[in-house]
Amino acid sequence: MARPPLPRILSNGSAQLARSRELARTAADGATDVLHPLITITRGLRRLASAGRRRWAATPKDRRGGLLFLMASAVLVVALAPYGPLLAVVTLMAAAAWQGRDRTRSAPGEPDASQAQRLRSLYAALVPYFSAAGDPAPLYAHGGDWRKAFPEYEFDGTGRIAHLVIRYPAHFTDGEPESRTRIEHLLGAKSGRGREYRFAWNEEGNQLSVRVLAPLPTDIAAQPFVTAPGETVLGFTDPTLVQRTLPLAHGPHGEERRDVPPVVWRTGVRSTEPHLLAVGQPGSGTSTLLRSIALQALHHGDVVILDGGGTGEYACLTGRDGVLAVECGPAGALTSLEWAAHETERRLIAAGRAHQAGDPPPEDTRRPLWLLLDRPTAFTHLAAADGRKDPQSLLQVPLRHGRPANVTVVVAEQFDSLEALGEPVRQHTRARVVLGPATAQQLTAVLGAPPHTTPVDQVPPGRGYARLGTGPVHRLQVPATPDPYDDATSDAHRQAVLELLPPRTAPVEGADREEPGARTTRPVAVPAGSVSLDKVPMDAVLLEEVSVEKTPLELEKPPVEQPPAAQVPAGVGAPEAAAEAAVAESS
Repeated sequence: MARPPLPRILSNGSAQLARSRELARTAADGATDVLHPLITITRGLRRLASAGRRRWAATPKDRRGGLLFLMASAVLVVALAPYGPLLAVVTLMAAAAWQGRDRTRSAPGEPDASQAQRLRSLYAALVPYFSAAGDPAPLYAHGGDWRKAFPEYEFDGTGRIAHLVIRYPAHFTDGEPESRTRIEHLLGAKSGRGREYRFAWNEEGNQLSVRVLAPLPTDIAAQPFVTAPGETVLGFTDPTLVQRTLPLAHGPHGEERRDVPPVVWRTGVRSTEPHLLAVGQPGSGTSTLLRSIALQALHHGDVVILDGGGTGEYACLTGRDGVLAVECGPAGALTSLEWAAHETERRLIAAGRAHQAGDPPPEDTRRPLWLLLDRPTAFTHLAAADGRKDPQSLLQVPLRHGRPANVTVVVAEQFDSLEALGEPVRQHTRARVVLGPATAQQLTAVLGAPPHTTPVDQVPPGRGYARLGTGPVHRLQVPATPDPYDDATSDAHRQAVLELLPPRTAPVEGADREEPGARTTRPVAVPAGSVSLDKVPMDAVLLEEVSVEKTPLELEKPPVEQPPAAQVPAGVGAPEAAAEAAVAESS
């Protein structure tokens, strides 16, 4: 029996319904596009009205009368002002449009074939680390969907990953540093070597954010920094962890201006990290950091420099105003550190007596004194060969008691000689800097905490990491402060350093000069019991063990007592009178 055909309205009704549905959807989309401004303004007015009701409900009842009076006064002023109502309506519509804008975050665009392949390979590489055998609903599995694991991703112009958010299962041991290090190393290798990545672990939400960091600026030369007394700029870093910027000049001739976030080290009486240790490989920029610190310290204090490398990189500071000594030999280093220890003790005693008397500390105890030591372990070896005392043993007093005495110690050493540093240096240098290429183990050993970025093998001079006390680890780029006497220094950098050097107030040893007594020095108020090292060559100073009441360095001979005038014979000094007196006595 043949089946009767369906009516036409039932046979092609589904197609007509589909076309009608498509036409209705198109009309709705067109109406939404046309009415989108009106919808946005309406949504904004509703949000403004809700905010007004919440503000009125939060206002105490005793203050509502004043608020009503203020609103009525504003309405009256707007109504009486020329074009007031029109401007009020325009302002209200603009505020409503801003409040009614769509704040939903747009989903990332669909990646192309190469980007999808890169994300797929990265997902497959993470499967052995994030998968578990007994997981009923595994987020990471061989052949799984990478879109569930990577909710956000961005690519740069070269097609490599610039930003990535990774979801990981809750059973992953994200609280163990070893597990984190393995994942970070894998992501750095798969996303592209030679770049620095910042990893942000969200243990509560089981998410890991990976972002590629832009290179730090290397064209910033030494220049006067806008800082307060007691603040020293170690270098510049990323704006993520620093809420302060400094206006700086950069470029070949300093013609451009921009604000850069600095790493500021605070020293002085209220500092929690009064001393600093800088470690690096040869040529990493530790001497550049010491020169930058010295140029900033000379604005408000005095500096003693001990160059254990013996390369003469601090010869430009010799004889400058505020530079008490620049020593390259073990004898001079020993003399300078002994004086620094006595000076620290003298300052402590003077400040203590002032506090007991209810007086402010003396002015000479408040002037900062900086001890800059470049490779002090070289002095240790030379002192042991000559049978002298280890100069590092004299650093215990300035390191332990330097903060209340306004004495700051900065030590720069290389990785291969780090074990030769004394225990006082390791214990009391809470501000740490690592420059040049270094492994994660070396960074953790010096800084006390691993950095949140992946270290790279090739870095420019002066590039590294800094950590002040127990604070976060910052990326650091030291401002270019080369030796101006070096032939390899560019003219722009040489001129920038020479402009920061203080005037030369004492001639360099070996230069032409008239008389030692005719040397002109900076007038420094030297109290009793101390001596200014810039007036006498350090090798000529004789030290002796004295009490704190005596002068630490006996530089002047005691005056010879002359007999009274009444006891001097009258004829002394006249040869003729003396001869006549002798003849009369014999007769």
